[in-house]
Amino acid sequence: MDLPRTVLGVNSACLLELEDKAVDLGFSQCLPPEQLRRHLAPDAIHYLLPAFVHILKHRPDVSPQWRCEALLTMNDDMHVLSLLDVLPTTFAQQPETLTLAQKTDAVQRMQQAPSISRWLDDHA
Repeated sequence: MDLPRTVLGVNSACLLELEDKAVDLGFSQCLPPEQLRRHLAPDAIHYLLPAFVHILKHRPDVSPQWRCEALLTMNDDMHVLSLLDVLPTTFAQQPETLTLAQKTDAVQRMQQAPSISRWLDDHA
């Protein structure tokens, strides 16, 4: 299965739903939603960029997954980079809402953003 060459913009509620689903499915790349609820900017748009296909031969019921880079906006307006595993069908259900310029800008910010783990170390 080929990765889509796109960036999705999702609001905080949608991102938390995706994180909840990843936790429920036991995906390795996700963050505890309760931790994110405390720190995400509630009205922000967050960005998901599929980075690679993750195959789990021992779990064919949830394979393949798309490992996405996630640019998150925190409640102090800082942008941080995280990873989130998403099922292809779940990713495909999200609407395309960004312009090409917004997608390009998001990818450029991903390349410069500190990791969420570093941000959490400073804000926990």
